Formats: sequence, structure tokens, C-alpha cells
Amino acid sequence: MFDAMLRRRLDGPLAVAAERIDRSWVTPDRLTMTGLALGLASAGLAAGQQWGWALVAWLLSRVMDGLDGPLARRRSAGTGSPAGGFLDITADFVVYGTTVIGVAVGVAGTSTSLGQWLPFLAVLLAYYVNGAAFLAFSSIAERSRHRIDDGRSLSFLGGVAEGAETILVHSLWLILPGHAALVATVWAGVVGVSGVHRIAAGYRTLRGPSVPATRPRDGREGAGPPDGLPQA
Repeated sequence: MFDAMLRRRLDGPLAVAAERIDRSWVTPDRLTMTGLALGLASAGLAAGQQWGWALVAWLLSRVMDGLDGPLARRRSAGTGSPAGGFLDITADFVVYGTTVIGVAVGVAGTSTSLGQWLPFLAVLLAYYVNGAAFLAFSSIAERSRHRIDDGRSLSFLGGVAEGAETILVHSLWLILPGHAALVATVWAGVVGVSGVHRIAAGYRTLRGPSVPATRPRDGREGAGPPDGLPQA
């Protein structure tokens, strides 16, 4: 919901940061993979109930996710790389899903009670619906000339739950693990509503007139998922 506003405000600072880290051994893909590794580490730390370190790893992962796109555009006259955009969105999906599982394991442990696991299963289902909606829309929109060009590799349908909200919620249940199940329950509902909105918006857009094709830029804008996913 706030991603467009945040991108406008962060474009300048991120471009400056990209300039400062622009070294031959620092590549956009390496930043993406570092973000992926940190995200997986956050999930493992959460599963082991190392909540503080899990939060640090999660936030650093999102910083890497925010820097790979500006660095890619800096090196390629603003166009970026389709392969890099693909790698970035794939890494985001892996990180978002794995961190949900990590928190669920840390909270529920060896419990066999469905009530302990259900909120996190609901979040994963909501992520799945959102991911299916926006990936299907992006593929069909590209072929039918209904592309939404906001600077990312994919035609991204906005929603109530986007990257900024996802970063916040994933941070919140690491800060308050005792309330993680409640946070997950509310978040699953929000992401579910966002999924329904994306399905309806995508259907309306594809039924409308096509637009002239424009050249896509690199998709590595930082969350995405995402929304709630590239992520949601």
C-alpha cells in the first residue's frame, strides 16, 4: 500500500548507497544472493528461537534486496537485467516463505496442535494466492500488451499488502514472538483481502484496452513478494 510512496522517497538514498558500494567485486546478483542467504539465516535463527539475531538477519536481508536494483540500473544505464529481475523475485519468494516457516517452528516447536500452526499455514496460503495472481497477470499482460510499467521487471498489481507491510509484519513477529500467532492471523486476513483485490483488478485490466509496449527496467526494487509478497 505504501510501496510507491516509499520508492519515491528512497530512490535518491538508495542510488547514493549504490554508488558507494559500486566496486568490481560487488555485483547485483551477489547482493541478491547475499540477501537470500541472510533471509534463510533469519528463518533458521527464528526456528531456534534466536529472535534478536533473526531480526537482524531479516533486516539486513531486506537491505540487500533494496540495493541490488539500484546497482543494476547504475551499471546498465537504467535498464537493468531481465535475468537479475528473475533471480530477485525468485529469491524473494524463497525468503518470504521460509521465514514464515521459521517463525512457525520457533513458536509452535514440536506441538501437534493444529491451532498452533494454523495462523502460519493461513499466511502461506495467502502468499500463494497473491503470488499466483500477480505472476499470472504479469505473464498474460506482457503478451496481451496490458503491461503495467512502474520500473520493475514484472507488471505488478498493487494491493493493501505490499513489500513495506511485509517487512514490517515479519519484523513484528520477531520482536514479539509471544504474539506471533495473533500477528499471523491478522496478517493472513490482510494478505487474503489483498489477493482478492489483485484477482479482481487483474481481471478488469486484462478485459480493458491494451497499452503501447514499453521497455522494462530491472525488477530489483526491493520488495516486493512481493508482496505481502513480492511480496503479497
